[in-house]
Amino acid sequence: MISGPDELEDYQNAFTNPDLEEEGEGGDELYEHHRIRADKGQELLRLDKFLLNRLANTSRNRIQNAIRAEAVQVNDRVVKSNYRVKPLDVITITLPEPPREFKVVPEPMQLDIRYEDDELLIVNKPAGLVVHPAFGNWQGTLVNGLAYHLQNLPTGRNGEIRPGLVHRIDKDTSGLLVIGKTEWAMTHLSQQFFYHTIERTYLALVWGVPKDSTGTVRGHIGRSLKDRKVQAVYPDGEQGKHAVTHYKVLRSYGKVALLQCNLETGRTHQIRAHMKHIGHPLFGDATYGGDKVVYGQRTGAYKAFVDKALELMPRQALHAKSLGFVHPTTHQQLHFEAELPSDFEALLAAWEPYAAEQ
Repeated sequence: MISGPDELEDYQNAFTNPDLEEEGEGGDELYEHHRIRADKGQELLRLDKFLLNRLANTSRNRIQNAIRAEAVQVNDRVVKSNYRVKPLDVITITLPEPPREFKVVPEPMQLDIRYEDDELLIVNKPAGLVVHPAFGNWQGTLVNGLAYHLQNLPTGRNGEIRPGLVHRIDKDTSGLLVIGKTEWAMTHLSQQFFYHTIERTYLALVWGVPKDSTGTVRGHIGRSLKDRKVQAVYPDGEQGKHAVTHYKVLRSYGKVALLQCNLETGRTHQIRAHMKHIGHPLFGDATYGGDKVVYGQRTGAYKAFVDKALELMPRQALHAKSLGFVHPTTHQQLHFEAELPSDFEALLAAWEPYAAEQ
């Protein structure tokens, strides 16, 4: 544990790539750094050579690594280094960090702040709000609102732009986030995330009822080889990063179940990917197949009911209910909880008649 601010510099290097919260719209964000359109008279040329000619201050090895990492696309498709660039091809390079010239524009915003002191802030994020500015969402994000509220957010990560954030949750996930207001707070909180000592509890409505009332899902999580916007589970650990989710069935509604999920690690889409992996995708989760009937008849009155339920909550049924951690300066153990939002409450109320029939 860090003992004082004078140790801050020693720890900053250890957190140049913090273990960001799974339900991170965050880890899933990609920033467009370059968009290049080949000329009409472009001769056929290997992609790596083409980019080497077009990009200053880089090397062929770095370009090839970026292509292998699928950070380079041609006409919105992943290709290999030996792809021959043709006239009018559009080559884009997207990276998980924003361009250096990116600046956060402060915007007035109504924030549901649950706690605030000189070091940190707890905010209850509504569903539909993007946490961090990214390509296509440069304004209207939580960070824009925080920048206005706090005036001077710490950057963290050795000057890279991630204002105040030590974790994130997805756009369509609601619930609690802790924000570091100082460099010291960011580093101390990042350490707790790094060592998995942060207590994080989510509520999730999933399709089906897990056979075991309590369980643990283990499986490396990384980007899908088929769809870069989706996270895949690699049980044998051949790809991705170590990920562990503990769950407990709180209530069975027949065809769906309300789970309490506790994160031991924090990977992008961790709960959503792990639940899909064990055959219980989140209700309403279009990305992972939960936005249609998964359990039960797919016709008649039941399907009509499910369609109505999906209209009540047209997003993944996931809520970051609680956060527990040690305060960076007082070293007091803190715990915060956020009630379910109205759409989640309405969804559970709609499923009650089915639970009564079981």
